This record gives sequence, C-alpha cells and structure tokens, in this order.
Amino acid sequence: MLTRPLFIGSEIYRGSSYGGTHPLRVPRVSTVMDLSRVLGWLPDQAYVNSPRAKPAALTAWHTPEYVAALQAAEAAQSVSEDVRVRHHLGSISNPVFPEMFRRPATAAGGSILAGELLAGGGIVYNPAGGTHHGMPDRANGFCYLNDPVLAMLSLRHHGARRIAYVDIDAHHSDGVEHGFTGDRDALMISVHEENLWPKTGALTEDAGGSALNLPVPRGFNDDEMAHIRDVLILSAVEGFAPDAIVLQCGADAVTEDPLPHLDLSNNAHWAVVRALMGMAPRLLVLGGGGYNPWSVGRLWTGVWATLNGYEVPERLPAGGEDVLRGLEFNGNRLGRNPPEHWFTTLRDQPRGGEVRQVIREGVAYLRARRGL
Repeated sequence: MLTRPLFIGSEIYRGSSYGGTHPLRVPRVSTVMDLSRVLGWLPDQAYVNSPRAKPAALTAWHTPEYVAALQAAEAAQSVSEDVRVRHHLGSISNPVFPEMFRRPATAAGGSILAGELLAGGGIVYNPAGGTHHGMPDRANGFCYLNDPVLAMLSLRHHGARRIAYVDIDAHHSDGVEHGFTGDRDALMISVHEENLWPKTGALTEDAGGSALNLPVPRGFNDDEMAHIRDVLILSAVEGFAPDAIVLQCGADAVTEDPLPHLDLSNNAHWAVVRALMGMAPRLLVLGGGGYNPWSVGRLWTGVWATLNGYEVPERLPAGGEDVLRGLEFNGNRLGRNPPEHWFTTLRDQPRGGEVRQVIREGVAYLRARRGL
C-alpha cells in the first residue's frame, strides 16, 4: 500500500513539441512539475521518474508492426506514403516530430508502471498520460499510443480485476472503448462534447454493455457537471464496486481552451477527483487534452493538490507567478493578452448555471439502462 500519492513525470516533456502550429506545441507537464515544486507540493519522495516503455510492453495492445513503424518514423524523421495511410503517422494531427516515439512511450511507461505501483493500493498521478484516442495499429487524434488501455491492462496484471474508467475530457474516449468493448469487468464512463471529433460515444452507444456515454451540449457548466457527477458517475462507480479507478482528467473542457466549446472551471475537475478518492483501493489519475498552457498547468497542478489534500492558495507565491508568466501561446488570440489571474492564481472563478433538461434526461436514461 502506497503511503502517499505518487507523481510520475519526466524531463522529456520540457521543450518537446508536436510542431509550431500544432495544438500540442504548448508546454503542459513541465509546468505542473514546476508549479508543484515551487509550492512545496512535490518533494523528491513523491516524484517518480517515468521509464520509457519498451516495444514488447507496448505490444500488450498495439501491433508489433505499428510500434516498429513509430520507432522507424522517429529515427528517419519521415514516413512513406504506405505508413501514412496505414498507421496515420505523418498526418496533420499526428505529425512527425523529434520525440514522436520516445515521448508517448515515456507517458505509456509511466501508466504501465502505475499499475505495478498500485498493486497494494494507493494513488498515482501521471499527468502525461490520458492519450485515449490511440488505436492498436494507428495513431489517432494526437495520440500515438493508448496509455489508458495499457494502464488498465497493467492494473489487471497486478491484481485489479474490475476497473472503472472515468473520462471527463471534452472528447470521447474512442480508443479505450475500442479496447474494452464487451468487457463486463470494465465500466467506462465518458462525458464529452456532442458532435465534437471523433463524433463517437452517442448516448445510445454502450460498447457491449461496458460503457456509459454522455454527450453534453456547448456551454456545459460546473453545475451540470456536478449533477452528472453526483447522480450518474458516483452511483454507477459505487454499484460497480471496482478494484481500481482510472480517471482521465483532460483539461480541454474549460472555457479558456481553444478547441472545444464547453464552459467549465477547473473547480469542476477537482471536484470529480475529490469525489472519486476512496471509492476503490487503487486510483490512477491521468491527464489528456488541454491546449491552453495556462489553463492546463493551473488545472493539473490543482489535481495534484486535491489528491494530497493541499490547500490551494488564493494567490500564488512569486515563484509560481514566474512559472506562469514564462509561458507563451503564440499564434492564438487567447495568448496575445492573457488576463492577470492566469498568472496569479490556480483556482478559476466557479462557472455555474442552469442544469439543462437535455442533460437531466441523458443522466436519467443512462441510470435506467444501468439499473441505478
């Protein structure tokens, strides 16, 4: 049993970018590491340097041909047309970049290690993880590997039979659903923006009885997430009685993110984290989407605070401000004139509102289907 939450990180994320125009050109995990250290929340005994997963470990789910193609693309810094078509490498979404194997293999290595670290119970945080779109034989949606699937397989290998996977990223977790469709010892819950890429995860799609998919409309607010959390997520997880919970805590559902169209504050994410703590012997929290460097860094640092019970200060110390003022978001209107609170605080102002009928009806439909 782990005596404290562990944070899995790596210096490989510092300075690694998908390219100057890609949404993942921004620093994310390094910001969380730096802020957590400045705040005194990340002592050496809580930090685990992520190993890089070996190809043999990745083929627990990915095809050997795909893993070899990904390694070859990094080595050559180019791909053939055949590889581009078959494996979706070298596309606009999944570009060739210097660390295109090493970086995702490090994130996957951290998630695989988490399954081992959690064998006796506890909490692990791997903010570099959460690449939930990856498919067995191809990259998909910025995700070269699927570390949530590999984490769940690792948890199983180390004794956790029943796993609840909860995903609050703005995008549907299509790769994870592909991996566990029809698996009655897996419960997958995904709350995601309707009609947003990859346009899967309809309310009626249940992945062979293993999934609860709840598409939500634009403008989705904190009170609507609280309703889903309390009435659907917690009751479904409690009824499932999992041995482990994996939470994909993508940061792209907040107002400031440039890609989706939702309106959460980071308080909503932290409340989901807090609510799931203690509901299973093992808790693994992963990152995911998030394309505004300030909102991602602030949200994911607050996740680490929540897991440890640290109090989020009303104003960051000077060192924390320095970390956030050092970020850039070139080429995006949100980055040209950032508001002052992006530099001085972690916590957003709450963004409540009406719980719309379409959300109440979706929750009721899924509860009835699950027999809750």
